Amino acid sequence: MSSEAPLPSVADIASSSHWALRGKLVTGVAGEAVVEDGVVVVEGTRITWCGSATEAPPEARDAALPVPVVLPGLVDVHCHGGAGATFSADASGNLQAARHHARHGSTSVLASLVSAPTDVLLEQILVLRDLVHRGEIAGLHLEGPFIVAAMCGAQDPQAIIPGDPVLLERWLHAGQGTVRSMTVAPETAHFADLVAVCRRYGVVPSLGHTAASAQQTRDALASDSQHGPFTATHLFNRMPAVGHRIPGPVPVLLETARTDPESMVLELIADDVHLAPDIVRMVFALVGPGATALITDAMAAAGVADGHYTLGALRVEVNGGVARLEPSQPGSTDGAIAGGTSRLIEGVRNCVAWGIPLADAVAAASRTPARAVGLEDVGFLGAGARADLIIAAPDLTINTVVRGGSPITS
Repeated sequence: MSSEAPLPSVADIASSSHWALRGKLVTGVAGEAVVEDGVVVVEGTRITWCGSATEAPPEARDAALPVPVVLPGLVDVHCHGGAGATFSADASGNLQAARHHARHGSTSVLASLVSAPTDVLLEQILVLRDLVHRGEIAGLHLEGPFIVAAMCGAQDPQAIIPGDPVLLERWLHAGQGTVRSMTVAPETAHFADLVAVCRRYGVVPSLGHTAASAQQTRDALASDSQHGPFTATHLFNRMPAVGHRIPGPVPVLLETARTDPESMVLELIADDVHLAPDIVRMVFALVGPGATALITDAMAAAGVADGHYTLGALRVEVNGGVARLEPSQPGSTDGAIAGGTSRLIEGVRNCVAWGIPLADAVAAASRTPARAVGLEDVGFLGAGARADLIIAAPDLTINTVVRGGSPITS
């Protein structure tokens, strides 16, 4: 199909429960090539056929709306908010942030919660689980409080506590299956017991906010009696720098992801603030898109102007799109970056501009993170998948976002 193909209107899609698109397809599955002339067929809320136009059902091919590019809905497994709102116990703010990211292509989002006092975190879980049950967000990610104060970043050090399996079980029980990921430092107390609780509740443990040595990291991974999958919370950020004699956790995480991508997926914030492009290219080259998950780590300022915001209990100032703790806040002495201010599609565009193949960049923002946290029917274009799609221009500017077969209009 020509890159000059006209873009359909929302009405073209919304007017029918059975429709098809024809154009360049990026399936989102690591290892699958871009389909330069493809067709994707939607019936109701599901994709029923996807593939080359030459193999498409003739009736679907003939009726398909021509478009330049079709991507799967993106999957952001680490996001604190956006559009001026932070995921918290504020129900209206939660909806505001979730819908903002959905409009910008992230049709599946995990709401991330920073370390907080026990009762505060419990209240946030109770409020947010309703948003999961309504389908507005895909689940929750607890980024603490069982992390290391020395690597707290933009989290309140007073809210960080030693690992407590009983407390964790209380939170996960309250979540009613909505918590999908939890950041834990390898050196926290009762690490193996925390992982065991996570496994019982279907929660993926994520190693991060850690000062662990390479050996501590290896031991932590080996302590998992069920040998389930892990992720790494924003690799490099709030971890010790790699040293040639004191390697820290990063080389172990890279090695694990390279040798067994089913057991380790590495989060990367590709916003050109948290990581240099050379680092992002290196990780893709070492472990591939099947073990790389692009995330935003977005906070309230994503999609809105510079200014003053909060992240958990701490105040944040955003200048030039870069969020940092205000100087008066705990942990601000090293100018801690306080989350991101971008949307996930912008990370995909960055990766492509930095030389990463389009198919790889999209896979790392869709199917790979979805698989990492157990979201089985989203993040890819294929028969049986939920009909979450992005219709985009050749430069990946978004025209229309579809979730569950229906265009997102607000």
